[in-house]
Amino acid sequence: MNDTRIQIFTTGGTIDKSYFDELSKYQVGESKVADFLRSAKVSLPFEVSEIFRKDSLDLCDQDRELIRHRIANSEVDRLIITHGTDTMTETANALADVPGKTIVLVGALTPARFAESDAVFNLGMAFATAQIAPCGVYITMNGTVFRANHVRKDRELGAFVNI
Repeated sequence: MNDTRIQIFTTGGTIDKSYFDELSKYQVGESKVADFLRSAKVSLPFEVSEIFRKDSLDLCDQDRELIRHRIANSEVDRLIITHGTDTMTETANALADVPGKTIVLVGALTPARFAESDAVFNLGMAFATAQIAPCGVYITMNGTVFRANHVRKDRELGAFVNI
């Protein structure tokens, strides 16, 4: 892998949610991923592209196929996907057979716009993993790098765990 660029695709999820008082609920807003990486003074070249802004519970097979298509056809071989945590493992499974790429899915259990969010830390983990991990599909959550086919979200614990 000669290319040192990291391609980041945003799909929505809690990492990009905002609270709207008038609606009394969260909605997926504009991604702040590029802002977070610039604030961290990341010097490795990266590009952020939006695929869509959806809660992961609203994703369907066609959405996963679009994500897969964008990943498989990217000229970059080290990629990060920001994604909602509820169906992150389903999307990871849809990417399992994409050859020759290091793919890291990342999200947050609390919106990035909140002071005590896990979003920025998880994003940093994803960025580091994308740089050094061998080809394959990974999920970075809770300070851990998981092989995508060996992880699940434990809703009671509010964390991802190995299976």
